[in-house]
Amino acid sequence: MTVSILQSNYIPWKGYFDIIAKSDVFVIYDEVQFTKNDWRNRNLIKTQEGLQWLSIPVRQQNLNQKIFETNISFNNWSKKHKSTIQTNYGKSTYFKDFKDVIFEVYDTPLTNLSEINRLFIEKICEICEIKTKIIDSRELKLEGDKVGRLMDACKKLNATKYISGPAAKNYMNEALFSENNIELEWMDYNNYKEYNQLYPPFEHGVSILDLIFNEGPNARSFLKY
Repeated sequence: MTVSILQSNYIPWKGYFDIIAKSDVFVIYDEVQFTKNDWRNRNLIKTQEGLQWLSIPVRQQNLNQKIFETNISFNNWSKKHKSTIQTNYGKSTYFKDFKDVIFEVYDTPLTNLSEINRLFIEKICEICEIKTKIIDSRELKLEGDKVGRLMDACKKLNATKYISGPAAKNYMNEALFSENNIELEWMDYNNYKEYNQLYPPFEHGVSILDLIFNEGPNARSFLKY
């Protein structure tokens, strides 16, 4: 059983979906502090003028507010995001084929950031034919410190392998995984293939919507797994 755990991101980049695709169970871990100017509520797209942020406006009521407690601050954000996407991807090869399925998610009347992010993640997994089971960490009632909660999730899911993003090397206790007979695998984000992207030069670190609108049904072949 291969498990991965990440905080939810808004329309994440392709590497996020590679971690999901490599896993049997993917845990969305939104029980941690919401951080401003982070990937939780924004991501990048390509435009003729360069990279542009798409940001969901959120209400941060206190510094200890968790991601799953975070709500949007006004309701017309989705209309603005659809308009920006239409302007910058309207001429991409597969925009017409995937516009409706993506815009349908934007039209869903949700006000909670975690719920919005999860809906996009699940829809994109469907488009990319990723069958991984996705659960919310709160279902597991996790206990312990930062690394302890990851281990608790692995044990409760009977994991034999845990896939982690490379940024976690700063704090991960690798010996703890070895002691519990759980293989720890570090995700490698190098050597992605380039695809037919608008507005050169090529940029890997943008929302996966860029890949979907430009490559359509071929999008999965530009992921690693």
